[in-house]
Amino acid sequence: MKILICDDHKIVRDGLRQILNQLEGVTLLDEAKDGNDALAILKREVFDVVLLDISLPDVSGLDVLHSIKAIWPSINVLMLSMFPQEQYAMRALKLGASGYLTKDTASEELLLAVKKVSAGGKYISQSLAESIAIHLDNNSSKQKHELLSGREFDIMIRLANGKSLQEIGNELFISVKTVSTYRSRIMEKMEFNKNTELTRYCMGKNLI
Repeated sequence: MKILICDDHKIVRDGLRQILNQLEGVTLLDEAKDGNDALAILKREVFDVVLLDISLPDVSGLDVLHSIKAIWPSINVLMLSMFPQEQYAMRALKLGASGYLTKDTASEELLLAVKKVSAGGKYISQSLAESIAIHLDNNSSKQKHELLSGREFDIMIRLANGKSLQEIGNELFISVKTVSTYRSRIMEKMEFNKNTELTRYCMGKNLI
């Protein structure tokens, strides 16, 4: 089994590598520091599983997932996230992810998830599966935020959490002007004028 770890924090990559070294049959463990780095590595080497962080500094993890499944549909992608909300998991699964785990997952569960997705299966935690089931029961029609791209969705959540354009730019390593452009697109698609409206919407949909 060949595994690629994509996360912008070296300490996280080191931790994942240490856990994954416990797996039998792993012939290659490689690392990518961001989305573009991951795509470049995938062009050079064939991998069975990609552990992909959903929040990356250059390209949204969801956009990277979309690219991977478009170019290399046989690769099994396991998303890693700080966000436990079912909205993130649903977006990832719809884009072709084989699984979704939060970063507070126990190492035993991570190993189980990697084994399952490498065999072609799907993996999400039981608690997240229950949340998704409840969400599907309560939401039969397409919602506004589902129209957003991965990066737009990520920035919307940061705006709804009260972060300034400068703070978001610093976190994502993009200019304030670029963040402002994204904000304009988000507001247009969501049909809002103020950040407070975004916050109320996200709270109402349990996104924050």
